[in-house]
Amino acid sequence: LTSRQGEAAPSAADVRGALLAAGAESVRIEACDVADREQIATVVNGLGGALGSVFHLAAVLDDGLLAGQSAERFARVLAPKAIGARHLDELTRGLDLDAFVLFSSAAGVLGSAGQSAYAAANAYVDALAARRRADGLPGLSLSWGLWQQAGTGLTAHLGDAELQRMRRQGVAALTPAQGLRALDAALATDLAHVVPVRLELSAVRREMERSGDVPPLLRSLVRARLRRAGTAAAAPSALRDRLAALTPAERRSTLLDLVRREAAAVLGAEGIGAQQVFKELGLDSLMAVELRRRLAAETGLTLPSTLAFDYPTPTAIGELLLQRLDVVDGGRPQASGVRLTRELMDNLVELLRSATPLQLESEGLAGQFLALKNGLAKAVVPEAPAVELETGSSTEDLLQFLDRKLGVTA
Repeated sequence: LTSRQGEAAPSAADVRGALLAAGAESVRIEACDVADREQIATVVNGLGGALGSVFHLAAVLDDGLLAGQSAERFARVLAPKAIGARHLDELTRGLDLDAFVLFSSAAGVLGSAGQSAYAAANAYVDALAARRRADGLPGLSLSWGLWQQAGTGLTAHLGDAELQRMRRQGVAALTPAQGLRALDAALATDLAHVVPVRLELSAVRREMERSGDVPPLLRSLVRARLRRAGTAAAAPSALRDRLAALTPAERRSTLLDLVRREAAAVLGAEGIGAQQVFKELGLDSLMAVELRRRLAAETGLTLPSTLAFDYPTPTAIGELLLQRLDVVDGGRPQASGVRLTRELMDNLVELLRSATPLQLESEGLAGQFLALKNGLAKAVVPEAPAVELETGSSTEDLLQFLDRKLGVTA
């Protein structure tokens, strides 16, 4: 066994005792940084021909939004997982190994919010196992999901809010017994890559129907369909209608309750006070993104990306929603046509940025794409210079067209 601390690690004695009790003849623990080629070479060469199998479990997390990523943070995550795996691959290629097992993560397969570097490191490990198999060498990568032993190892930082978010997305925890059975089953196959994840498909279906925010690989596992535009607009429309029947004071209270309810769901809290500061409650950048997305789905508004930081309490966000919705009796907003057009165009640009011409064609939306182009062309003021958009134009062409016609910046 190797670790950076070796015998000095707090759990070293317990691990040795457990392995000996399980039947191991001897246990050797070395201090070694697997990302350091010279150190790991010393260990491998010191074993001579006694090395029969390799199990690579090293990993480091440094979660955060992509906007806060840096080369240094990326390298820190990549080193133990990907660089360490490469060293082990290169240093053992001349040995007759029974197994070469890499512990990876489902983050590299399904994606995981705030884990861009970790996902990349694990994707490399998955590819390395496939390459070894192609070269006629043993190689197996296991992209593990969540394990039940919360508070230990890489899951030590996960709080109730993070665990609840994972459950909402359909990822349940593997018990140690389930994980070991999955490991045995994977070792008995000739596969290079296995994804041992415990999924709650009912939760996947609910999340897909509610927000559509489900990894593409999971969408084929459930029959629920993504909400079409009319269905997606039902919740915001119902909210406006409900607000229209209330007094101004009741509208303010209703929106405040909405913010408190959604924030409590994101934070995994029983309840949140109207003046409590989100950051003091443990709201991080990832939670702030989820809160913004949930409130946008409920209200139909395009909300600022820094919502929870610019408006740091439920009351502050509630006041913003009240101002932006601007509902009067009868349910129609007082907002000017210019503001509505800007909001709708922002939504349209965001949607089109996530699509490709091939996706538009496969979803049967090419006709609507063309109709949108023609409708925009007719809406141009007479004195505006003629700008044409040809049939078959790309998504980027349409974004540029919107920019020229309506002043929308993509």
